[in-house]
Amino acid sequence: MELSFGTFSLVLFIVAVVFVIKTINVVPQQHAWVVERLGKYHSTLGPGLNIVLPFVDRIAYKHSLKEIPLDVPSQVCITKDNTQLQVDGILYFQVTDAMRASYGSSNYIAAITQLAQTTLRSVIGRMELDKTFEERDHINKAIVNAIDESASNWGVKVLRYEIKDLTPPKEILHAMQAQITAEREKRALIAASEGRRQEQINIASGEREAAIARSEGEKQAAINRAQGQAASILAIAEASAEAIRQTASAIREPGGADAVNLKVAEQYVGAFAQLAKTNNSIIIPANMSDISGLIASAMHVVKSQQKT
Repeated sequence: MELSFGTFSLVLFIVAVVFVIKTINVVPQQHAWVVERLGKYHSTLGPGLNIVLPFVDRIAYKHSLKEIPLDVPSQVCITKDNTQLQVDGILYFQVTDAMRASYGSSNYIAAITQLAQTTLRSVIGRMELDKTFEERDHINKAIVNAIDESASNWGVKVLRYEIKDLTPPKEILHAMQAQITAEREKRALIAASEGRRQEQINIASGEREAAIARSEGEKQAAINRAQGQAASILAIAEASAEAIRQTASAIREPGGADAVNLKVAEQYVGAFAQLAKTNNSIIIPANMSDISGLIASAMHVVKSQQKT
């Protein structure tokens, strides 16, 4: 009898422990658990300590509320200009409604993946090949908008979509590489021609500035020579005027007029003497009385000077 009572106590203790375990549930942070009561949705348990009715309530679904990255498998898409592209991407989503995520779709992850692939084929099918490389942001936003509208019924929020790789066929890659090479060569030729053009402009500008500088120098030199010649003429004129004034002053002194007559007579006679040396012709003054009178006046001046 004692053995039976001990066994009963042990069974009762085990049942009590199981009851407590089934009753008390601790939900981790950023998680949500869906509770069903007798096979029907009852409530959603948030983070912390939660109490349920054992054997009546059960934890049917457990969801993480964290942001989840989902790798979208690679697929072949055809562009508007009938070019095949191998495209793969990654999708980021988050469960926002645990009840809808549990009952809105049998597998919301597979549904999001398939929707992302079909939307990607549709978006790329409306674009040409070159645009697919240039407008990745547009493709990403279009996919997010299309998926998010449907995913809201599944209790899921699509945050963003990123294309990881766009791979065209090898023939297209070779053609694109040739196009890039030709474009680079074109830019190099344009840059070289622009350099030569700028060089010619710089040379012409330098020559023009040099010519202007030379002309300015020549102009200044001509001005300086003209000023020098004007100063020289002015100095000669002033010297001649001073000599004339001194001569006039000397003539007005006693004996000045006789000295002038003597000087003129000497120069007159000397000029005829020089002409006689350099010319075989005989030169005779037009008026002989003038020269004889001039010589007589000169002799008179000389004699008067000897007497004094």
